[in-house]
Amino acid sequence: MPQTLAEWLIYIGQLHPKSISMGLERANLIIEHLALKPAFKVITVGGTNGKGSTSTILAQIYLEAGYRVGCYTSPHLIDYNERVTVNLKQASDNALCEAFSYIEKARQALGLELTYFEVGTLAAVWHFMQADVDVAILEVGLGGRLDTVNAFEPDCAIITSVDLDHQEFLGHTREAIAYEKSAIYRPNKPAICGDAAPPYSLIVYGQSIKASLLLINEHFTCQPVLASPDKMHFKYLDTELTLSRPNLIGHYQLSNASCAIMAVLMLAEQLPVPFEAMQNAMQNVTLAGRFQTVREQPKTILDVAHNPHAASALAENLQKNSQTGDVVIAVFAMLADKDIAGVIKILSPLVHCWFIGDIHHQRGETSHNLEKRVLALNPNSQTHTFDSVKDAYEAAQALAEKYIAKGENVKIIAFGSFFTIADILRLERDRV
Repeated sequence: MPQTLAEWLIYIGQLHPKSISMGLERANLIIEHLALKPAFKVITVGGTNGKGSTSTILAQIYLEAGYRVGCYTSPHLIDYNERVTVNLKQASDNALCEAFSYIEKARQALGLELTYFEVGTLAAVWHFMQADVDVAILEVGLGGRLDTVNAFEPDCAIITSVDLDHQEFLGHTREAIAYEKSAIYRPNKPAICGDAAPPYSLIVYGQSIKASLLLINEHFTCQPVLASPDKMHFKYLDTELTLSRPNLIGHYQLSNASCAIMAVLMLAEQLPVPFEAMQNAMQNVTLAGRFQTVREQPKTILDVAHNPHAASALAENLQKNSQTGDVVIAVFAMLADKDIAGVIKILSPLVHCWFIGDIHHQRGETSHNLEKRVLALNPNSQTHTFDSVKDAYEAAQALAEKYIAKGENVKIIAFGSFFTIADILRLERDRV
């Protein structure tokens, strides 16, 4: 068997002939074989965008309340360990190797081919069982109905938003995608939705299985406090809470925070949480790659936005945090199977100059093809292509310095993929 975490990650990536193979049959066989039936509470978090923020807010709330909390998210930015945390501390290499080894023995005993994500999810839950957590937040990887996370029974499920992404697996309409995602809901369990315009298929599914459906703006609300812009007001039935806004930039973070608060309230009988814990969590929560500022001079912002829904949120944040006359330089790289034109169309009006890099991944689109897509939508765009995100980023920084020398306000915004942001975060980490 592999010995190091790096060896394990290569190994589990080669166990199945397909990188993505949807279905719960294989995972269920492992769960039965190993009796992976958690005694802790499980909150499943799905959705097109907002899953990572909502999961992290939840983990922060329960940590502030004194619980042992596991959190499983994907993808990671730099290190695989980011995916598996207990009390928001990354699992060690040794702990992950032990978990992978345990799952691998069961896999061999049953003669199964498991995907990278299947092994990772099963290993994470096994790790949380060994760590004796009180509650685990499990983020769905893709869709919901056939995602490995859905093999575990949630005590509460959240769908943060529904929009077009991964259409080749989930369908080409919001209704079809919502159906796939809503399968994480369970009968008689809280089924929370943070989408302001939930597709009808989600509502019908929730009602058909008699889930306790809770829709934002219908059953619960979260609004900014006009007199205090740094605060928000949450309301559900007779419960009203005025809290600090989450320490994450963007109006949509109010929706993510409200979904998290709603879940906490629904599980309050088993896991009581004082107001102070929620308040502290909002002030202390952090999440890499979500409108994250990594340099002040030049102002450099990283965002993992990789679909039109997320690009719209990024555009809104940019507009709110920019002044008239600001020069915006984009560092851009995307995967070929994403809605590239949709992302460019939304952000192109805000960008003065594009620095486009290659993502060195089998799904990565070439910088030259991305440049063609930018110019097709806006022929007057200034574009530069590079062999890597690193080269694009360093060239963008050099140009920004020239603007600064002339006394102009300039911003660099990097976006398009988790891979894009990971490459830049590695560079910034090495600078320290």
